[in-house]
Amino acid sequence: MNQSELELWGGVECSHCRVGDHYSDQMTRSGHRHRVSDLDALAELGLKTLRYPVLWEHTCPDNPDTCDWTWADERLPRLRELGINPIIGLVHHGSGPRYTALHEDNFAEGLARHAGNVARRYPWLTHFTPVNEPLTTARFSTLYGHWYPHTTDDRTFVRALLNQLDATRQAMRAIREVIPYAQLVQTEDLAQIHSTPAMRYQADFENHRRWLSFDILCGKVTPAHFFWNYLTENGATEEELQEWVANPCPPDVLGLNHYLTSERFLDEAVENYWPCHGADNTRQRYADVEAVRVSRVQLAGVTSLLLQAWQRYNIPAAITEAHLNCTREEQVRWLQYVWESAQAAREQGADVRAVTVWSVFGAYDWVNLLTRDAGHYETGVFDVRSGQLRPTLLAKQVRALAHGQPFSHPVLQSLGWWQRPVRLQFQPSTAPDKSIEPRRMKLQKAVRSAAKEKLKYAA
Repeated sequence: MNQSELELWGGVECSHCRVGDHYSDQMTRSGHRHRVSDLDALAELGLKTLRYPVLWEHTCPDNPDTCDWTWADERLPRLRELGINPIIGLVHHGSGPRYTALHEDNFAEGLARHAGNVARRYPWLTHFTPVNEPLTTARFSTLYGHWYPHTTDDRTFVRALLNQLDATRQAMRAIREVIPYAQLVQTEDLAQIHSTPAMRYQADFENHRRWLSFDILCGKVTPAHFFWNYLTENGATEEELQEWVANPCPPDVLGLNHYLTSERFLDEAVENYWPCHGADNTRQRYADVEAVRVSRVQLAGVTSLLLQAWQRYNIPAAITEAHLNCTREEQVRWLQYVWESAQAAREQGADVRAVTVWSVFGAYDWVNLLTRDAGHYETGVFDVRSGQLRPTLLAKQVRALAHGQPFSHPVLQSLGWWQRPVRLQFQPSTAPDKSIEPRRMKLQKAVRSAAKEKLKYAA
């Protein structure tokens, strides 16, 4: 990975999300599972780094001792021949195979076993993401009940999060026994929460929580940490948290995924946001909407969020997902915006390595969080609905950026919709709270009180 200039990476949407007894398989739906030739098309664009899966449940679906390497054996050597370095994902918004789950005791050990098998079979690999977005996956699966195991309680959330992080640590240990120089590219949503003054307590909680997976991996969760009491009062033992302090597993690269939905706005006046669904933390109901849709909210933006991550961890970062479900013209504007924002963060001192165009083959049914098969397709660099790869306007942009060339097109003469008044749908009940940085003492008191009341916080 070249550190001297910003790179463009690619990413294949590989979510294999379990809902009830059914898995939503993005690669099968896009057809990529059956087209090796797709990899040549990506090489022709000039991509040299690609987020790519060798998913646990695909490789060992029925038994951890019975692995089918046919699919990976055909594709990983081909990527190597094409000069594309894969960042290997092992679990992506899934619970693993049916013989385990995020909250079960055998999850971490099982993933480590799979990771070691992958490393031994493909010892030339260099970069891994054992678990994609562990915090996001834990929230959606165990706090909100969208994905398996469909729970809505804090104790299962804490166990699912810690299990995924322990699985990441054990997986990297197993990988590094074979590939000592292997690097951890740990992905997580790059978010920020805004609110009215009355909802500040909830926004503060979530703005602390957004860093929790990285904080644990880096050994930052001590008894003085904002979330120590919440974790221990919801099933984490002091011994396991102290063990993270003694034996951390810091990422080599922070993989930061950012969408227009990543910045949220909370307002106690739910009636102002119809027909949006309200959230409920058991203390009160409130609206939880995309901040970009609310007037008078000043978005943090990608540059600011990257700088926050850099200042907090001083670890190299990359935007590892940058996608917009919109017209192809707006998709081009969005990628250009993220690219220029990353460049701006670099100019201000942050070590930002890359921006990832995600997903190159588009995605299905993310509008309903993969909870049902509605057939809603979002195009990517290619449109795959015909069963063949048809380049979209993004392909020209990707080719230019991947080759280190500026991209110029008439669509870039207009601002993106998120920068125009057309974006606004809602009026906040009161002036948005502009105090974003946490106030330590007040926040610690609020989160301790929340934990005692066993509140279930919603994002």
